[in-house]
Amino acid sequence: MRTNNSKVKNLIVSVYFVLVMLAIFSAFVFQSLRHLTPNPFLTLVLVAVIFLGIFFLVHRVSKYFEYDSDGHKVVIINKGLLLTEYLNYREKSIEFEKENLLGFKFRNLLFVKTLDVYYKDRKGIKRKETFNITLVPKKKRRYIRQSLSKMIKANTN
Repeated sequence: MRTNNSKVKNLIVSVYFVLVMLAIFSAFVFQSLRHLTPNPFLTLVLVAVIFLGIFFLVHRVSKYFEYDSDGHKVVIINKGLLLTEYLNYREKSIEFEKENLLGFKFRNLLFVKTLDVYYKDRKGIKRKETFNITLVPKKKRRYIRQSLSKMIKANTN
């Protein structure tokens, strides 16, 4: 089974655009925010902290996810959505035989959904890898769960 969340890339680009427009808008409206605090520098810091918090939250959540279990191997790839063609600093991928899958766990944290995969590497050492699946639709997460469960069941027999 192959699946990915490539359709959300346009959504994330739109969110970044809205964030940049919000930053520009808040720069123009900065004078009207003077009533929040008596110190204008403190108001600027407050607006900057809120903007940077939202920006880094979107940056942390926005990841491309690809799952491929066709053939004898399972390939799972997680990488950033923006600038991935030029800077691949956020990429994480694993590839292992279906027989080496030990277990998996889906976790729902506050803003992030993750997939933990437990497997044996080529040397027989047990490993755990965590992948960000926040932007993967619920239906596709269900298909991934079914595929991994089927592999686990085949490995126990």
